[in-house]
Amino acid sequence: MSGSRRHRRTRPSHAGKAAARARSDADAVLRRSADATAAVAHPARRADIALRWSARLLVVVSWIGGAIFAAYIVAFFGGMALGGAAGRWNESLPGLFDPVTPIAVGAIGAHFIAGSVLLLLGPVQLIGAVRRRLPALHRWLGRVYVISAGLAGLGGLVFIAVRGTVGGTVMDIGFGLYGVLMVLCAWMAFVRARAGRFDAHRAWAIRLFALTVGSWLYRMEYGSWFLLTGGVGVGRDFSGAFDMVMAFLFFLPNLLVAEFFIRARQGQRGSLATLGASAALLAASGLVAVVTFVFTRGAWGQRMASGLLELTS
Repeated sequence: MSGSRRHRRTRPSHAGKAAARARSDADAVLRRSADATAAVAHPARRADIALRWSARLLVVVSWIGGAIFAAYIVAFFGGMALGGAAGRWNESLPGLFDPVTPIAVGAIGAHFIAGSVLLLLGPVQLIGAVRRRLPALHRWLGRVYVISAGLAGLGGLVFIAVRGTVGGTVMDIGFGLYGVLMVLCAWMAFVRARAGRFDAHRAWAIRLFALTVGSWLYRMEYGSWFLLTGGVGVGRDFSGAFDMVMAFLFFLPNLLVAEFFIRARQGQRGSLATLGASAALLAASGLVAVVTFVFTRGAWGQRMASGLLELTS
């Protein structure tokens, strides 16, 4: 009798079985939900990794190309100026040097010097490990970077105001807008950093970096166009159809790519948009690498050598 009662007490009731089934069904639903979440998150995670590494590649390639271009600027323009042959600046771009307007010459000289600093420091400032492990270095380099950006932008604007560009009104507007945007981005990056708004600071710093490579891309894009078309739409006085487009094309697309990257980093995208940003960065890396090699082997290398020879002669 007592054994029978014990048996009845341990036998599961219908309510207990229903509760167990409910728990089992709930666990199954949770497992299926977790599997579905993992399946969705996996492509997104891979897309994020692709974006991160494509950005790093572009930083490395840009730094190498920028360093070479900065060396060219210092060796050619600096060597010619110190060697007493500043008139040969016009071999690079017509109308850069004119002894009648010393203010314009000084302004464009400051633009060149500051631009070289920007090309060398820009990629370093974008490296996350430097920001995290050496914050004091990042801050001091950032101050140098902002001052250089201001000098580069203002130097170009003063040159345009005093001399004007060789291409006339359209080029004046395009290059003037470029200088204004450079000063604006530098100021906003500085202000956001001072306010402790570091996400906004990084966004403005990325925009500034996209602008600083503009003068370098300007020359490479012209060279690429000549290689592909023989110079269709290029006027002798930079007033052709292609010249009018290039007055804006050397910096506005850079800002669009930068904006796409900023929004991708902030999570304002899906996997497809992230992969699109990665593809754009990879394409940019390839273009920069190829054209840098071509120009270094050609015009930049020869002019660097001539500037150093002028300095030592």
